[in-house]
Parts: sequence; C-alpha cells; structure tokens
Amino acid sequence: MFFSIVIPTYNRLPILQKCLRALEIQTLDEQIVTGYEVVVVDDGSTDGTIEWLQNSSNELPHLKIYEQAHKGASAARNMGVERAIGDTIVFIDSDIVVTPTFLQCHADVLLAKQKELGDDRVFTYGAVINTANFESPTSEPYKLLDFSNAYFATTNVAIAKHWLIEVGLFDLDFDLYGWEDLELGVRLKKQGIQMVKCPEAVGYHWHPAFSLDRIPRSIEQELERGKMGVVFYKKHPTMDVKIMIQMTVFHRILWNILSLGGLLNERTMKPLLQWSIERGNPQLAEQFARIFLNQYSVQEVHRAYQASLRASK
Repeated sequence: MFFSIVIPTYNRLPILQKCLRALEIQTLDEQIVTGYEVVVVDDGSTDGTIEWLQNSSNELPHLKIYEQAHKGASAARNMGVERAIGDTIVFIDSDIVVTPTFLQCHADVLLAKQKELGDDRVFTYGAVINTANFESPTSEPYKLLDFSNAYFATTNVAIAKHWLIEVGLFDLDFDLYGWEDLELGVRLKKQGIQMVKCPEAVGYHWHPAFSLDRIPRSIEQELERGKMGVVFYKKHPTMDVKIMIQMTVFHRILWNILSLGGLLNERTMKPLLQWSIERGNPQLAEQFARIFLNQYSVQEVHRAYQASLRASK
C-alpha cells in the first residue's frame, strides 16, 4: 500500500515542525508499504507556516504543500484527499507527534483485517495520548483520560481513499468547531466500514497546559460545538447522535446538577482553578473546568435546536 498522510494546519508552526519531522523517520517494511507522502494543507496561516514549509524541502522529502484561504479543517482535509496519490489515507492533525513505527502498525493491522474480511471495508483507529510536554511529547504515558470510544476521529485513522470519495468526504456544513469527523464516521458505518483498534500506532496530541487565559476560547469552542451538534443531529436524527451531542433530558439534568444550576462557572471557579495550576496540576484544573464548559455545550445544543425548530415553521 501507499500512504497519503493528510494534515490540515492553521497557525501551529512550532508543533507542526515536530509533527512533520517525526513522519520523516518512519521504519517501514517496503514489501508492505511501498511508499508514502505527507500532504499538508495550510488553511490560511499567518505565522510563517508556508514560508517554513517551502524552505524545508531538503529536510522533509515526503512533503507536499497546498494552500487555501481560511475555510476550516473540513475543506482542508477534502483538498488533501483530492490531491493525494496514495491508495490509503491517514488522517492526523498538525499537533500530533507519532512514533517511528506509526505507519507500519497501521499497515499491518489494516492488511490483517482485510485478509480476515476478504475485502477492504475497514479502517484503523490508532491510540491518541494527550500531552502538554512540548520538548518531549512522546515521553507522555497513557492515562485513563486518553481513552476514547469515538468511531471515526481524524486525530489518528487510516482508511482506503476510495471509501472517503464514495461517501462524499467531509461535509462543509460543519463550518465551526466540532463533529465533522464523527459525522463522516456515521456515513462510513452505514456503508458497513468496520473500525479496528490499532493501539500500537500511537499519536501524541500536544496542546498547551491549561491556563486561565484559555477559558474564553474554550467557552467559544463549546458554543460552536453545540451549534454544530444540531447540524449533526439534523443530518442523522438518531438516538446515538442525540447522546453523542448530549441533547437529552438526562444530560441537561446531569450538568445542571454538576454545575449547581450554573453556580459553578468560570467566575466562581477561578480561585480553585488558579490554586490547582499554581500547585503544578493544570490537568486537574482542566477537569474542574469541564464542569462549566460542558454546561455551556449542553445549553447551546438545546438553544440552537429550538432555534432551528422555530426557523423551520
């Protein structure tokens, strides 16, 4: 098989550099993986990403660069797939740093499952370990919080290109944060495409340690996630999707209780969050913050859904 690793990026140059350098040191069985390309689609970055990429061809021989105006990750991934020459697409994000055996592990599991099934109706889902360690992201141990039961998440999956084309690629109606990859997963599942876990294909997902100045953007993302959750549900009005986007009475009651009816919010919890950060535990602070962040998402998904019902009358 020949891999095309598709990576959308927007103003993430420092971690993108680590991401791309890790992809250049892959250990491959050339009888199985005949080659690979790294397809980076820049989504209108303003931090010098394009200039650095254009000047790094000697260091990054597998790299292919494409550009678009700032249209979002879905449009960038679609461009990447359309320009890719590989028969198998690997999706990772530009803040993922992989191990040297990453591609070979995906290939081994894909081929074994294809042989078992007698066809290629399968995709692999690798492990994702979250880390705030920029200097050495791959030294982070696996944590319980790293577990995910998502069906198709573009932080670390590999799939035959033709299945992506057949189901229609990413839906550009998802023009804000959230759900575009899981919605594509629903369409793949309807085509009978099976997921097989590939825990040996590890990607380390770097993001800065939680800090108070990240809260406004985190709230904005939760509001966007709520809006896009309604887009997701209207395309696939099933109970599974309703649970995924937390648009149930249970979720409203749960997060109302956990947030004490909204009394626990970014203002009232600020001293606790700062205390946790100052004691060197920003991960714990981030989990505390999930109390009000999830409440924002749950409230927004219901507000947006009611607004969509009124607009349809």
